[in-house]
Amino acid sequence: MTTEPTYESTLRELSTDQGVLRYHEAGDGPPLLMLHGSGPGVTGWRNYRGNLARFAEHFRCLVLEFPGFGVSDPTEEHPMVAAAGSITRFLDGLGLQKVDVIGNSMGGIIGTQFAMADPDRVGRLVTIGGMGTNIFSPGPGEGIKLLAEFTDDPSRERLIRWLHSMVYDPALVTEELIEERWAQATDPETLASARRMYGSKAMAARAKMAAASPQPPYWAMLHKLKAKTLITWGRDDRVSPVDMALVPMRTAPDVEVHIFPNCGHWVMIEQKEAWESAVLAFLTREERKA
Repeated sequence: MTTEPTYESTLRELSTDQGVLRYHEAGDGPPLLMLHGSGPGVTGWRNYRGNLARFAEHFRCLVLEFPGFGVSDPTEEHPMVAAAGSITRFLDGLGLQKVDVIGNSMGGIIGTQFAMADPDRVGRLVTIGGMGTNIFSPGPGEGIKLLAEFTDDPSRERLIRWLHSMVYDPALVTEELIEERWAQATDPETLASARRMYGSKAMAARAKMAAASPQPPYWAMLHKLKAKTLITWGRDDRVSPVDMALVPMRTAPDVEVHIFPNCGHWVMIEQKEAWESAVLAFLTREERKA
């Protein structure tokens, strides 16, 4: 691309039977679906706006805005359930049978679950933190606890504490970042949706339900993952500690792991150039014939 993608120039809408899905599109080439994470004021644009120009040189980048986060139309479903369903509606609506996928945190989990449920629709998979389960570190992590505190009782101070837990370099927490996150996170509908995910009562209920469920957690089923996978992680992640990568690293059949130093949860932002280089090398690699 010859110009830097902007919010307005890349924004698109797709009407579906469950409301409008909004997304950002940039570039030409094979389709690359980019899935955002969760947390106060998150959007797909904010997760990936700094990476779009580089990836759009190689791919048709499609940054999907999940329902329930204040951009796409909300549904009555739990945000994580709605996110999973929105991928199929989105791909079908655009007439795309198969895509490569990049997923940040929650988006990585959703992308992994989608790849296991519908393996013919995912070529290669890249995750950014979040996938797996705590092995040595306590769970939930520091950042998740701060997220629950903010969701229960929002304040600028709690938002700032949470933002600082997301990064290694505190200089990344600028006034501009705080303001844009605060405005989105305190929108009444978006806050209500966040409380269904990260409110302390919701988290306790989810843990109780998981303990009683006869179904195994997704991370115990990663041996079924058929997509070639690259797991990327910040060494200094205080939201999803890096030891969470150990189970996926061992159990996913065709997986690579790249850990970035001096980096928190937002690897694609805090180690932008190094992360882009590693991911593009993985996504564009031609496999040798046996």
